[in-house]
Amino acid sequence: MIDEYVVLDLEMTGLSAKTDQIIEIGAVKIRDNQIIDKMDCLVNPKCKIPTRVVELTGITDEMVADGREKDEAITELLSFIDGYILVGQNINFDYSFLKQWAVNHKRPLEVKACDTLKLARVLLPAEQSKKLDALCEYFGIERKREHRAFDDAIETWTIFEKLKALALEVGISETYLEPRVLVYRAKKQSPATPKQMQRLKEYRESHQIYDEINWETLTKSEASRIMDKYILVHGR
Repeated sequence: MIDEYVVLDLEMTGLSAKTDQIIEIGAVKIRDNQIIDKMDCLVNPKCKIPTRVVELTGITDEMVADGREKDEAITELLSFIDGYILVGQNINFDYSFLKQWAVNHKRPLEVKACDTLKLARVLLPAEQSKKLDALCEYFGIERKREHRAFDDAIETWTIFEKLKALALEVGISETYLEPRVLVYRAKKQSPATPKQMQRLKEYRESHQIYDEINWETLTKSEASRIMDKYILVHGR
């Protein structure tokens, strides 16, 4: 049984590790079912948070304005989790954002993890929803702040321990509890060139386009994709 690990949860501006940004980090370091360390911080994404994300998480642009710089926060997080098994709900999704950052910064990153979502699929009835809120309800865990990284990490820790106990109770094979190496194939995202950004700005001005672009985090591939979309709609 795994008795020392880090539970991780991230909140992001969207679902794409290539184009979206982390806005909150929550992590708890566990030893013998006790918290021995924690990390809890907002991260400034340098872009406007989509309305749907604000409604889901309650995290606003004003809240992240004084948040940590992304590179600084992720560097600290990677140090925090170094050498530990990760635990999380659909953990590969959170890992994809860390892996993309690591690839962009030419940093090696390999992590072993246990996924509470996958464990729940093995241990719980098929008709039982395996979403985090449903698992909290199933195990009688009170949710104080839904979709906030630190709170979700705490709840995931409790769920993991309950799933471990259930696995022992039913005598499930240890194979299902064995940490697995997480895999996410990321390609380096290079910053947009000055020429790309100038072309975009001139095109937007000439066609009176006012949708928001995060110029600070704009990548080459994003700039190309945005320009292709503009040309498709507005012509050359």
